Amino acid sequence: MFLRLTCLLLCTLVLWANCSIVAEDKCPNIIFFMADDLGYGDVKSFGGDRCQIETPNFDRLAAQGMRFTDAHAVASVCVPSRMAIMTGRYPWRFAPPEPGGPWGFLGLRFPISTFTLGDLMSRAGYQTGYVGKWHLGTRMTTTDGAVQGLSNVDYTSPLKAGPADFGFDYSFVLPGSLDMYPYVFIRNNRFVGRVTKQRGWSAFNRIGPTEENFEDYRVLDTFSSEVEAFIERQTKGAAASQPFFLYFALTAPHTPTSPHPKWQGKSRLGTYGDFVMEVDDCLGRTMRALEQHGLTENTLIIATSDHGAASYAGNIKKATVAQYESMQALGHYSSGIYRGFKFSVYEGGRRVPFVARWPSVISPGSVCHQLTGLQDVFATFAALAKSPLATNQGVDSRSLLPRFRDPLAGKGRQEMIQSSVRSWAVRDGKWKLCLCPGSGCVGTYGNKPSQEEAYRKALTQFGKEPTRNDLLRDPFIQLFDLEADPTESVNLASRFPDRVAAMIQIFDEQIARGRSTDGPVQKNDRAGLNYLAGVPRFVFEK
Repeated sequence: MFLRLTCLLLCTLVLWANCSIVAEDKCPNIIFFMADDLGYGDVKSFGGDRCQIETPNFDRLAAQGMRFTDAHAVASVCVPSRMAIMTGRYPWRFAPPEPGGPWGFLGLRFPISTFTLGDLMSRAGYQTGYVGKWHLGTRMTTTDGAVQGLSNVDYTSPLKAGPADFGFDYSFVLPGSLDMYPYVFIRNNRFVGRVTKQRGWSAFNRIGPTEENFEDYRVLDTFSSEVEAFIERQTKGAAASQPFFLYFALTAPHTPTSPHPKWQGKSRLGTYGDFVMEVDDCLGRTMRALEQHGLTENTLIIATSDHGAASYAGNIKKATVAQYESMQALGHYSSGIYRGFKFSVYEGGRRVPFVARWPSVISPGSVCHQLTGLQDVFATFAALAKSPLATNQGVDSRSLLPRFRDPLAGKGRQEMIQSSVRSWAVRDGKWKLCLCPGSGCVGTYGNKPSQEEAYRKALTQFGKEPTRNDLLRDPFIQLFDLEADPTESVNLASRFPDRVAAMIQIFDEQIARGRSTDGPVQKNDRAGLNYLAGVPRFVFEK
């Protein structure tokens, strides 16, 4: 008990010191704006000449605030990335999720008892809102008492568990992505409208339960209108005396690539460019709403993406293998200079555009080159809200507050564990270790080389059946110096075995300690975590 009280006192003193930089006594409003599948190179101020899409609002935010050039999702796919953001904890630490159905019918990704961003900000006295893609699972009422699925959901009854149960005073969401049924909005845990149709959308044409008036091209406009209304409500009555926290999670430019008619033909790149421009306009509408109500000066906006761009998305609405190649032929590179896409272990799968604007604190046009994780927003918002975290909360999150004042201040984040859909990666400063050969994913839509292809080539090169320890050295792993080789083209694993060993030790220690930040050891909810996760079975066949 004495140790816990001492820790809380120290946290309070640190937070008081951090908050002394704020120009106003009132805690800032916070908006966390997150696109879905928006690549590093899809934003002009990050992609430069390799970006053929105009993104004036992202770029204005960058000019008025700070660009983070080495920001990363913990995973190169939606759900685990969002879990880390919402909890400040690596997703693989959690126990297996609750059972559910396919796509938007998935069960809760973590228990209701989990301390989330919504809980954090609500505890600190903020009005909390969530608008957009949820994709963290729900518990739906069913007509037969069985697990929710395609044919048994009671859409006239409220959710048994949803955003309202994770600390959000107001929520307006889709349960999954825009190409993941059911296609129906949920407001404050209640379905909106009547689910009477079966429809699917471009890209994958997943046909499933659909609200009778639902149209894919209206979704971004609907979300932005909800955000504008939320901001306006915060300026009236009792709400005007409270700060607010808004999590705005778009469904785009994730497929289906479906820009609103008023955005069609706006980009010189084509349909994909139109859609990204509409995404950028959602950010612009949010910024204009703040300006209209005089809230810009003391509002922190962070704008980013949940991971890298999809290789199958582009100007052809149907999901198409390696569609990125046709866009590159037009001069547009969604991953910028980086290698790989969504699902992969390479930088293009997880390195994301990340911008923060807070006029009273952040210097306009500033740039931070330090390693940053999306999960770091958890500890950052705790510091801004002057709400110390308990020792078991936000265990993998580091506050960005010192970076806002000075992008070179302090040591910052040095290490980070990342994952593809089939493998792991470890960052340590400029070094990156991929615990696999190849892309670390199936490679169905164009990530190269595929997991199977890469392991079979490595086995041939190795010349004999590998042991477990053999899988931790060349040719089964990849080591890159990202400062000298940002495109991950030269594998240095055989040249620097000591560096490989040191980074494997980081990986093992962060699993064993149940946390990657300072503090007492915590217990992972899931047992058996190790580097063999994702290694194909055929590797051990005799």
